[in-house]
Amino acid sequence: MSDVKIAAELRTEFGKGAARRLRRADKVPAVLYGHGTDPVHLALPGHDTMLALKNPNALLTLDIAGSSPELALPKHVQRDPLKGFIEHVDLLLVRRGEKVTVDIPVIVDGDAISGSMVSVENPSISIEAEATHLPESVHVSIEGLDIGSQIHAKDLDLPKGTTLVSDEELLIVNITAAYDQAAEDDAAAEAAAEETATEAAPDEEASESDES
Repeated sequence: MSDVKIAAELRTEFGKGAARRLRRADKVPAVLYGHGTDPVHLALPGHDTMLALKNPNALLTLDIAGSSPELALPKHVQRDPLKGFIEHVDLLLVRRGEKVTVDIPVIVDGDAISGSMVSVENPSISIEAEATHLPESVHVSIEGLDIGSQIHAKDLDLPKGTTLVSDEELLIVNITAAYDQAAEDDAAAEAAAEETATEAAPDEEASESDES
């Protein structure tokens, strides 16, 4: 994964009022921390940050005015619950060659056999890899798999240099028989008809007894 360069400014004002003023100026409040250093309060360009964080594990090169560039990973992104814009970002300071633990999505490719239903039980896994070589995702194929097949975390083909952190037995994909509503409706109708016939049988026998 290539790193994305972001111009950053040091923040000297804090609080809700200062944060609102930054957002009105299309900037995002952020905090950079890690490696035992004091937190650094930053202001990031809104549009560039939004584009960079489309990838949840984007490696950022922060070009901080008046300071040396720093490498960082987004640790927590706070968004407006209604409009979706970024309100605040927590950034984790990293070094080249350092290994970090992140979550990456599992992409399911292909189709199982006809008549099956594919359930993605866990759409992501936790992995450990070098901060500068984080995979964006991991792919798994279900092409032609039979009903009853399951794929666990241990079955995934991880990129070189990547170690699984999630439980090996974590269920990723479960393939079961497709739900057939029409067949169930037919079975229910047949059972109801049999029940009606059973209930009517004593009445018919009683009627024949009365006639005799």
